[in-house]
Amino acid sequence: MKKILLMTTGLIALGMAPAIAADLAARPYTKAPIAVAAYNWSGFYAGINGGWGSSRQSWYDAGFSLGSHDATGGTVGGQIGYRWQAGTWVFGVEAQGNWADFHGSNVIPLVVPSITNDTRVDAFGLFTGQVGYAANNVLFYVKGGAAVTSNRYRMLASATGAQIANGVDDTRWGGVVGVGLEYGFAPNWSAGIEYNHMFMQDKTYNFVTNGVVFPAGLLLANGRISQDVDIVTARINYKFGGY
Repeated sequence: MKKILLMTTGLIALGMAPAIAADLAARPYTKAPIAVAAYNWSGFYAGINGGWGSSRQSWYDAGFSLGSHDATGGTVGGQIGYRWQAGTWVFGVEAQGNWADFHGSNVIPLVVPSITNDTRVDAFGLFTGQVGYAANNVLFYVKGGAAVTSNRYRMLASATGAQIANGVDDTRWGGVVGVGLEYGFAPNWSAGIEYNHMFMQDKTYNFVTNGVVFPAGLLLANGRISQDVDIVTARINYKFGGY
């Protein structure tokens, strides 16, 4: 009888062993996810930009309007700067220089023979500070500082396009405010889009006849010209240093 009991107990134990072993099997090992490093906006950078601009030019003489026009066209240039990041905030300084081809004109109202005001902006520069907010590799920023434009002013005979007074080539200084969005698509590379508004001081120029239409040496206009510029550019930057 004892043998029967021992055999029965042994068989039961053998039958339960696989189930107990299954219950005690170790859980499968799961590898921990690899931590992704946060994008770092700190460091020196340099890049290129290109886009479109429009310069609003309003001409006056002794308080009377000589008309207004928009000098529009393309622009291309480069920028260099430095940024430093504190948490999600990014601060920076930047210098930008661009070649431009903004051209426009208007016929002066109620003047006989017809005269055209002609304006070109052939270059501009920006010297700005930046404050931005970074969401990892996406940076939104605002900027502001000083602006400079290189301008050409002419008065032409509308019928022929001939220049009828001295030309004025001048450099103006003013201010700029802007906003931008930049995306870091690789550890050292970023691309973005930026808008800037430049508000330039009014300046007055004397236009003296050159003898082509009117007798030479006459004051044709004591022109006060106001100027604002709007610029939209796409940018690409390379940041020096590690990720």
